[in-house]
Amino acid sequence: MQEVVDTCSFASAASVCRTKHLHLRCRVDFTRQTLTGTVALTVESQEDNLRSLTLDTKDLTIEKVVINGQEVKYALGERQSYKGSPMEIFLPIPLSNNSSVAIHCRAILPCQDTPSVKLTYSAEVNHPTTKEYLGWCCSVLCSEAQTPRILDSSPPLNNCVTLGRPYKLTITVVSSIPIPSYLIALVVGALESRQIGPRTLVWSEKEQVEKSAYEFSETESMLQIAEDLGGPYVWGQYDLLVLPPSFPYGGMENPCLTFVTPTLLAGDKSLSNVIAHEISHSWTGNLVTNKTWDHFWLNEGHTVYLERHICGRLFGEKFRHFHALGGWGELQNTIKTFGDTHPFTKLVVDLKDVDPDVAYSSVPYEKGFALLFYLEQLLGGPEVFLGFLKAYVKKFSYKSITTDDWKDFLHSHFRDKVDILNQVDWNTWLYSPGLPPVTPNYDKTLTNACIALSQRWITAPLPLGHVKRMQEVYNFNAINNSEIRFRWLRLCIQSKWEEAIPLALKMATEQGRMKFTRPLFKDLAAFDKSHDLAVCAYQQHRASMHPVTAMLVGKDLKVD
Repeated sequence: MQEVVDTCSFASAASVCRTKHLHLRCRVDFTRQTLTGTVALTVESQEDNLRSLTLDTKDLTIEKVVINGQEVKYALGERQSYKGSPMEIFLPIPLSNNSSVAIHCRAILPCQDTPSVKLTYSAEVNHPTTKEYLGWCCSVLCSEAQTPRILDSSPPLNNCVTLGRPYKLTITVVSSIPIPSYLIALVVGALESRQIGPRTLVWSEKEQVEKSAYEFSETESMLQIAEDLGGPYVWGQYDLLVLPPSFPYGGMENPCLTFVTPTLLAGDKSLSNVIAHEISHSWTGNLVTNKTWDHFWLNEGHTVYLERHICGRLFGEKFRHFHALGGWGELQNTIKTFGDTHPFTKLVVDLKDVDPDVAYSSVPYEKGFALLFYLEQLLGGPEVFLGFLKAYVKKFSYKSITTDDWKDFLHSHFRDKVDILNQVDWNTWLYSPGLPPVTPNYDKTLTNACIALSQRWITAPLPLGHVKRMQEVYNFNAINNSEIRFRWLRLCIQSKWEEAIPLALKMATEQGRMKFTRPLFKDLAAFDKSHDLAVCAYQQHRASMHPVTAMLVGKDLKVD
């Protein structure tokens, strides 16, 4: 079988060696905004006479490399754009069996930064707290611990606000389930928590904690439905962490500790589908993982499919179709933006010499979902296809796979329906740009009312006039739901309503979720009355943006 090469990683391939365990010891320095420490890698050779090991790094200062107590030579290659720098470690003796590689801490630590390698990890994190931090409680959380909270602290954490001397907080976490490196996560901050379920705490800064507890109170119900659909939840705890507004994504599925954006805090639980999505990743993504980012749709397409089934169980099958049809519209918009021949609109992409952050879009989510939704309808309906999904998770749990692995198992599972599967235009679905070759069938019951109302507005007077009238009727400027507010402000700017410019700039800069920030900046830059304001706002705020957001908005505005 031909080896799958991860073109986004410099590290030695999984067929050469595999990291089995990672132990991180680090010190958090808020003043210098750094992590310093050591990382010990337990590496297993997959071939005899391995003489060097290459790891991924990005903007790290490496002090030394030690193998079995012996300091060894290493070479840090030239930085290559988004990939960082390859780090080659020269082994003192050829490696044929397990060996431990310890080095000082790609952007956090040197590692095989590829989803094709899964490893367990442990961490010891300390935070020296002085009197300047008195009055708040510093919590340290890590992903993928059975209890992703403090397992050990010295001295006891709850004394920190009473001490007038330097205070050293040390925590230890241990994981037992192998995960890819992209799921390793660490957060240190002034956090509080609330219990919202038998296995769930929600964490946030104190100003948001009550709102967050209310907003995500349906988490346990979603978890129970997900277990029914995907199989047992193996991770133990499922906690949520509400991050600061600069967090660039809706959520991040770090095992046991999902990160979410505060833009989900609508006040009425209306955006909780994002929680259903991140919960679903516990099976599709975290247990069954794409082998390389070319096959990212395996993670996201299956997760959207599970997410919509969870919401369907909670709110009805018509609701599932309503969201599915909305996703189809999002896919159409994305492909229109890229252009229908753009390679990033393929389901399976080629990321050789491509930054995955630049290629990121709704395509793997919505084109991937559309394929699974189409197969569901082709092969016998939701229950039949959910049976395949559960078998798929069981078959590939703890593994990293490719699209060919998925397709082979699909044909094996539905061996009595191969004639039906042979009708599928696989090449176009998987490897051709643009819209899928088939549009799935959607129940439009809930959508029709929306379409009818929109048509009434479309046939109203001039665009700017009826946008102003919509504000009079609905008072959209007062809406707290970020999804509605985002769409409303885009409509205002595209309709060239100058009064909306300050509101659009405010939303673009007060939060950093790329789903909102990038389109708002693009629309503002395309409107002659707000172009210069958009560029100025970007330059003013980019230092406080997440680096990925700042980089992509800069490209969008053609500033950097």
